[in-house]
Amino acid sequence: MKEFHITRNDSGQRLNKFLEKAVPRLPGGQMHKYLRLKRIKVNGKRADAAYRLAEGDILQLYLNDEYFDPPSGEQAFRRIARPRLRIVYEDGHILLADKAPGMVVHEDENGDDDTLIAHIQAYLWQCGAWKPEDAASFAPALCNRIDRNTGGIVIAAKTAEALRILNDRIKAREVEKRYLCAVHGCPQPPAGLIENFLRRDEARKQVTLHKTRVPGAKTARTRYRTLATAGRLSLVECELLTGRTHQIRAHMASIGCPLLGDGKYGVNELDRPYGEKGQALYAYSLTFRFTEPAGALQYLNDKTFTVPSVPFVEKYFPSFSIAQLSIF
Repeated sequence: MKEFHITRNDSGQRLNKFLEKAVPRLPGGQMHKYLRLKRIKVNGKRADAAYRLAEGDILQLYLNDEYFDPPSGEQAFRRIARPRLRIVYEDGHILLADKAPGMVVHEDENGDDDTLIAHIQAYLWQCGAWKPEDAASFAPALCNRIDRNTGGIVIAAKTAEALRILNDRIKAREVEKRYLCAVHGCPQPPAGLIENFLRRDEARKQVTLHKTRVPGAKTARTRYRTLATAGRLSLVECELLTGRTHQIRAHMASIGCPLLGDGKYGVNELDRPYGEKGQALYAYSLTFRFTEPAGALQYLNDKTFTVPSVPFVEKYFPSFSIAQLSIF
Protein backbone atom coordinates (compact mmCIF):
# COMPACT_ATOMS: atom_id res chain seq x y z
CA MET A 1 0.00 0.00 0.00
CA LYS A 2 1.21 3.49 -0.86
CA GLU A 3 -0.08 6.73 0.63
CA PHE A 4 -0.12 10.24 -0.78
CA HIS A 5 -0.67 13.17 1.56
CA ILE A 6 -2.33 15.89 -0.51
CA THR A 7 -0.53 19.23 -0.33
CA ARG A 8 -1.60 22.65 -1.51
CA ASN A 9 0.02 22.05 -4.91
CA ASP A 10 -1.95 18.82 -5.38
CA SER A 11 -5.29 20.13 -4.12
CA GLY A 12 -8.19 21.40 -6.20
CA GLN A 13 -7.92 18.81 -8.96
CA ARG A 14 -10.01 15.78 -9.75
CA LEU A 15 -8.85 12.47 -8.28
CA ASN A 16 -8.48 10.84 -11.72
CA LYS A 17 -6.33 13.74 -12.98
CA PHE A 18 -4.09 13.45 -9.93
CA LEU A 19 -3.69 9.70 -10.48
CA GLU A 20 -2.78 10.19 -14.15
CA LYS A 21 0.17 12.34 -13.07
CA ALA A 22 1.17 10.63 -9.81
CA VAL A 23 0.86 7.07 -11.11
CA PRO A 24 1.42 7.39 -14.89
CA ARG A 25 1.88 3.63 -15.32
CA LEU A 26 -1.64 2.91 -14.09
CA PRO A 27 -3.96 2.47 -17.13
CA GLY A 28 -7.20 4.42 -17.08
CA GLY A 29 -9.34 1.30 -17.18
CA GLN A 30 -7.52 -0.21 -14.23
CA MET A 31 -7.84 3.04 -12.30
CA HIS A 32 -11.63 3.06 -12.58
CA LYS A 33 -11.75 -0.64 -11.72
CA TYR A 34 -9.68 -0.13 -8.57
CA LEU A 35 -11.84 2.82 -7.56
CA ARG A 36 -14.91 0.56 -7.74
CA LEU A 37 -13.12 -2.19 -5.79
CA LYS A 38 -12.01 0.30 -3.10
CA ARG A 39 -8.35 -0.42 -3.81
CA ILE A 40 -8.03 3.36 -4.21
CA LYS A 41 -9.44 5.30 -1.24
CA VAL A 42 -9.48 8.86 0.03
CA ASN A 43 -9.32 9.23 3.81
CA GLY A 44 -10.08 5.53 4.15
CA LYS A 45 -13.30 5.72 2.14
CA ARG A 46 -14.42 4.95 -1.39
CA ALA A 47 -14.14 7.94 -3.73
CA ASP A 48 -15.32 8.77 -7.25
CA ALA A 49 -12.98 9.71 -10.08
CA ALA A 50 -14.50 13.21 -10.09
CA TYR A 51 -13.76 13.84 -6.39
CA ARG A 52 -11.91 17.14 -5.88
CA LEU A 53 -8.88 16.64 -3.70
CA ALA A 54 -8.43 18.97 -0.74
CA GLU A 55 -5.29 19.90 1.15
CA GLY A 56 -4.82 17.40 3.97
CA ASP A 57 -6.57 14.48 2.24
CA ILE A 58 -4.82 11.13 2.49
CA LEU A 59 -4.96 8.95 -0.59
CA GLN A 60 -4.40 5.20 -0.11
CA LEU A 61 -3.48 3.04 -3.09
CA TYR A 62 -3.57 -0.73 -2.70
CA LEU A 63 -1.76 -1.41 -5.97
CA ASN A 64 1.07 -3.61 -7.22
CA ASP A 65 4.56 -2.15 -7.00
CA GLU A 66 5.14 -2.05 -10.76
CA TYR A 67 2.63 0.79 -11.09
CA PHE A 68 4.93 3.02 -9.04
CA ASP A 69 8.15 2.50 -11.01
CA PRO A 70 9.23 5.95 -12.22
CA PRO A 71 9.38 6.40 -16.01
CA SER A 72 12.92 6.49 -17.42
CA GLY A 73 14.41 9.99 -17.67
CA GLU A 74 11.93 11.46 -15.19
CA GLN A 75 14.60 12.30 -12.63
CA ALA A 76 17.00 14.21 -14.91
CA PHE A 77 17.23 17.09 -12.41
CA ARG A 78 18.75 14.77 -9.77
CA ARG A 79 21.82 14.19 -11.97
CA ILE A 80 22.69 17.91 -12.12
CA ALA A 81 25.32 18.76 -9.52
CA ARG A 82 25.67 22.45 -10.36
CA PRO A 83 22.67 24.01 -12.11
CA ARG A 84 23.54 26.40 -14.94
CA LEU A 85 20.99 29.09 -14.33
CA ARG A 86 20.79 32.85 -14.76
CA ILE A 87 17.91 34.15 -12.66
CA VAL A 88 16.28 37.43 -13.68
CA TYR A 89 13.65 37.34 -10.93
CA GLU A 90 12.33 34.90 -8.34
CA ASP A 91 9.66 34.84 -5.65
CA GLY A 92 7.50 32.21 -3.99
CA HIS A 93 5.39 31.61 -7.09
CA ILE A 94 7.56 32.16 -10.17
CA LEU A 95 11.12 32.15 -11.45
CA LEU A 96 12.23 34.06 -14.56
CA ALA A 97 15.29 32.47 -16.14
CA ASP A 98 17.54 33.98 -18.79
CA LYS A 99 18.02 30.98 -21.08
CA ALA A 100 21.34 30.85 -22.88
CA PRO A 101 21.32 30.28 -26.66
CA GLY A 102 22.05 26.62 -27.40
CA MET A 103 20.12 25.19 -24.43
CA VAL A 104 16.83 23.38 -25.02
CA VAL A 105 13.92 24.19 -22.73
CA HIS A 106 12.49 20.63 -22.67
CA GLU A 107 13.86 17.24 -23.66
CA ASP A 108 13.95 17.12 -27.47
CA GLU A 109 13.43 14.35 -30.01
CA ASN A 110 17.10 13.42 -29.69
CA GLY A 111 16.65 12.57 -26.03
CA ASP A 112 18.71 15.52 -24.76
CA ASP A 113 17.62 15.90 -21.13
CA ASP A 114 20.20 18.58 -20.25
CA THR A 115 17.39 21.10 -20.35
CA LEU A 116 16.45 24.43 -18.85
CA ILE A 117 13.59 22.92 -16.86
CA ALA A 118 15.90 20.23 -15.47
CA HIS A 119 18.34 22.90 -14.28
CA ILE A 120 15.51 24.94 -12.74
CA GLN A 121 14.17 21.87 -10.93
CA ALA A 122 17.68 20.96 -9.74
CA TYR A 123 18.21 24.47 -8.38
CA LEU A 124 14.86 24.52 -6.55
CA TRP A 125 15.41 21.02 -5.17
CA GLN A 126 18.93 21.75 -3.95
CA CYS A 127 17.97 25.02 -2.24
CA GLY A 128 14.96 23.40 -0.58
CA ALA A 129 12.31 25.43 -2.41
CA TRP A 130 10.81 22.29 -3.96
CA LYS A 131 10.49 18.84 -2.39
CA PRO A 132 9.38 16.32 -5.05
CA GLU A 133 8.08 13.91 -2.43
CA ASP A 134 5.67 16.55 -1.07
CA ALA A 135 3.72 17.09 -4.31
CA ALA A 136 3.09 13.87 -6.19
CA SER A 137 1.32 15.41 -9.18
CA PHE A 138 3.17 18.74 -9.49
CA ALA A 139 6.68 19.68 -10.48
CA PRO A 140 7.97 23.17 -11.34
CA ALA A 141 7.10 23.72 -14.99
CA LEU A 142 7.74 26.19 -17.80
CA CYS A 143 4.90 28.44 -18.93
CA ASN A 144 6.49 29.48 -22.23
CA ARG A 145 9.25 28.21 -24.46
CA ILE A 146 11.76 29.57 -26.95
CA ASP A 147 13.87 27.89 -29.62
CA ARG A 148 17.18 26.20 -28.80
CA ASN A 149 19.30 28.91 -30.46
CA THR A 150 17.21 31.83 -29.17
CA GLY A 151 18.12 33.26 -25.78
CA GLY A 152 16.07 35.14 -23.24
CA ILE A 153 13.43 35.12 -20.53
CA VAL A 154 11.47 31.95 -19.84
CA ILE A 155 8.81 31.79 -17.10
CA ALA A 156 8.81 28.88 -14.66
CA ALA A 157 5.93 28.29 -12.24
CA LYS A 158 7.01 27.14 -8.79
CA THR A 159 3.47 26.36 -7.62
CA ALA A 160 0.48 24.67 -9.21
CA GLU A 161 -1.58 27.81 -8.60
CA ALA A 162 0.92 29.97 -10.48
CA LEU A 163 1.02 27.48 -13.34
CA ARG A 164 -2.76 27.55 -13.75
CA ILE A 165 -2.95 31.35 -13.62
CA LEU A 166 -0.06 31.96 -16.01
CA ASN A 167 -1.23 29.41 -18.55
CA ASP A 168 -4.57 31.24 -18.65
CA ARG A 169 -2.96 34.69 -18.85
CA ILE A 170 -0.55 33.73 -21.61
CA LYS A 171 -3.42 32.21 -23.59
CA ALA A 172 -5.32 35.49 -23.15
CA ARG A 173 -2.29 37.44 -24.49
CA GLU A 174 -1.76 39.24 -21.17
CA VAL A 175 1.99 38.63 -21.04
CA GLU A 176 3.88 40.95 -23.41
CA LYS A 177 7.16 39.66 -24.85
CA ARG A 178 9.73 41.81 -26.61
CA TYR A 179 12.74 40.62 -28.55
CA LEU A 180 15.97 42.11 -29.82
CA CYS A 181 17.44 40.87 -33.07
CA ALA A 182 20.38 41.72 -35.30
CA VAL A 183 19.38 41.79 -38.96
CA HIS A 184 21.10 42.30 -42.27
CA GLY A 185 20.35 45.65 -43.87
CA CYS A 186 18.05 48.43 -42.69
CA PRO A 187 14.29 47.78 -42.43
CA GLN A 188 12.14 50.06 -44.54
CA PRO A 189 10.24 51.71 -43.06
CA PRO A 190 12.40 51.86 -39.90
CA ALA A 191 9.36 50.97 -37.79
CA GLY A 192 6.10 49.28 -38.64
CA LEU A 193 3.73 46.35 -38.39
CA ILE A 194 4.13 43.12 -40.35
CA GLU A 195 0.86 41.25 -40.69
CA ASN A 196 0.08 38.19 -42.80
CA PHE A 197 -0.74 34.50 -42.48
CA LEU A 198 1.76 31.89 -41.32
CA ARG A 199 1.56 28.18 -42.02
CA ARG A 200 3.79 25.62 -40.35
CA ASP A 201 5.30 22.75 -42.34
CA GLU A 202 5.80 20.00 -39.77
CA ALA A 203 7.86 17.81 -42.11
CA ARG A 204 10.38 20.57 -42.92
CA LYS A 205 10.10 22.21 -39.50
CA GLN A 206 9.75 25.54 -41.25
CA VAL A 207 7.01 28.09 -41.83
CA THR A 208 5.72 29.85 -44.93
CA LEU A 209 4.04 33.26 -45.13
CA HIS A 210 0.96 34.09 -47.17
CA LYS A 211 -0.83 37.35 -47.99
CA THR A 212 -4.22 35.66 -47.83
CA ARG A 213 -5.47 32.90 -45.58
CA VAL A 214 -4.70 29.39 -46.83
CA PRO A 215 -5.61 26.04 -45.23
CA GLY A 216 -3.69 25.53 -42.00
CA ALA A 217 -2.45 29.13 -41.82
CA LYS A 218 -2.88 31.45 -38.83
CA THR A 219 -2.71 35.22 -38.50
CA ALA A 220 0.78 36.46 -37.59
CA ARG A 221 1.43 40.04 -36.43
CA THR A 222 4.77 41.54 -35.42
CA ARG A 223 5.45 45.17 -34.46
CA TYR A 224 9.05 46.31 -34.94
CA ARG A 225 11.30 49.34 -34.70
CA THR A 226 14.94 49.92 -35.65
CA LEU A 227 17.10 50.95 -32.70
CA ALA A 228 20.61 51.23 -34.10
CA THR A 229 22.80 50.47 -37.10
CA ALA A 230 26.41 49.31 -37.28
CA GLY A 231 27.95 48.67 -40.66
CA ARG A 232 25.65 46.35 -42.59
CA LEU A 233 23.68 45.29 -39.52
CA SER A 234 20.71 46.82 -37.74
CA LEU A 235 19.48 46.25 -34.20
CA VAL A 236 15.71 45.79 -34.20
CA GLU A 237 13.20 45.45 -31.38
CA CYS A 238 10.17 43.25 -32.07
CA GLU A 239 6.96 42.79 -30.14
CA LEU A 240 4.95 39.64 -30.75
CA LEU A 241 1.28 40.48 -31.15
CA THR A 242 0.69 36.82 -31.96
CA GLY A 243 2.89 33.94 -30.88
CA ARG A 244 3.54 31.76 -33.92
CA THR A 245 6.45 29.40 -34.54
CA HIS A 246 9.50 31.21 -36.01
CA GLN A 247 7.35 34.34 -36.40
CA ILE A 248 10.05 37.00 -35.99
CA ARG A 249 12.57 35.06 -38.06
CA ALA A 250 10.16 34.61 -40.97
CA HIS A 251 8.75 38.14 -40.75
CA MET A 252 12.09 39.92 -40.80
CA ALA A 253 13.25 37.77 -43.71
CA SER A 254 10.04 38.65 -45.56
CA ILE A 255 10.94 42.37 -45.58
CA GLY A 256 14.46 41.70 -46.84
CA CYS A 257 16.20 41.86 -43.45
CA PRO A 258 16.92 38.26 -42.34
CA LEU A 259 18.34 37.66 -38.90
CA LEU A 260 22.09 37.35 -38.55
CA GLY A 261 23.06 33.67 -38.25
CA ASP A 262 19.62 32.31 -39.17
CA GLY A 263 20.35 29.10 -41.04
CA LYS A 264 16.69 28.45 -41.81
CA TYR A 265 15.41 31.80 -43.10
CA GLY A 266 18.66 33.71 -43.57
CA VAL A 267 21.24 34.09 -46.35
CA ASN A 268 24.45 32.08 -45.94
CA GLU A 269 26.46 34.50 -48.07
CA LEU A 270 25.55 37.39 -45.79
CA ASP A 271 26.18 35.37 -42.61
CA ARG A 272 29.53 33.87 -43.60
CA PRO A 273 31.75 36.89 -42.69
CA TYR A 274 30.36 36.92 -39.13
CA GLY A 275 30.73 33.21 -38.32
CA GLU A 276 27.56 33.06 -36.21
CA LYS A 277 26.11 29.58 -35.62
CA GLY A 278 22.62 30.54 -34.45
CA GLN A 279 20.07 33.29 -35.05
CA ALA A 280 20.74 36.61 -33.32
CA LEU A 281 17.43 36.73 -31.46
CA TYR A 282 16.83 37.36 -27.77
CA ALA A 283 13.64 37.54 -25.67
CA TYR A 284 15.01 40.40 -23.60
CA SER A 285 11.87 41.82 -21.95
CA LEU A 286 8.63 40.57 -20.41
CA THR A 287 5.70 42.57 -19.02
CA PHE A 288 2.60 41.32 -17.22
CA ARG A 289 -0.60 43.13 -18.35
CA PHE A 290 -3.53 41.58 -16.52
CA THR A 291 -6.95 42.78 -17.67
CA GLU A 292 -8.72 40.92 -14.86
CA PRO A 293 -7.70 40.11 -11.25
CA ALA A 294 -4.97 37.45 -11.31
CA GLY A 295 -5.45 36.06 -7.82
CA ALA A 296 -2.18 35.18 -6.12
CA LEU A 297 -0.18 36.74 -8.98
CA GLN A 298 -1.92 40.13 -9.04
CA TYR A 299 1.22 41.72 -7.58
CA LEU A 300 2.95 41.12 -10.94
CA ASN A 301 0.54 43.32 -12.87
CA ASP A 302 2.27 46.07 -14.90
CA LYS A 303 5.71 44.85 -13.85
CA THR A 304 8.42 44.62 -16.54
CA PHE A 305 11.51 42.42 -16.33
CA THR A 306 14.54 42.62 -18.61
CA VAL A 307 17.80 40.74 -19.01
CA PRO A 308 20.94 42.67 -18.02
CA SER A 309 22.73 42.07 -21.33
CA VAL A 310 22.47 40.42 -24.74
CA PRO A 311 25.66 38.90 -26.24
CA PHE A 312 25.17 39.98 -29.86
CA VAL A 313 24.21 43.51 -28.79
CA GLU A 314 27.46 43.87 -26.84
CA LYS A 315 29.43 42.40 -29.74
CA TYR A 316 27.96 44.29 -32.71
CA PHE A 317 26.36 47.37 -31.10
CA PRO A 318 28.70 48.16 -28.16
CA SER A 319 27.50 51.76 -27.81
CA PHE A 320 23.88 50.69 -27.33
CA SER A 321 22.48 50.11 -23.84
CA ILE A 322 19.41 48.00 -23.07
CA ALA A 323 18.78 50.25 -20.07
CA GLN A 324 17.95 53.16 -22.38
CA LEU A 325 15.04 51.31 -24.02
CA SER A 326 11.50 52.45 -23.38
CA ILE A 327 8.34 50.48 -24.12
CA PHE A 328 6.74 51.30 -27.45
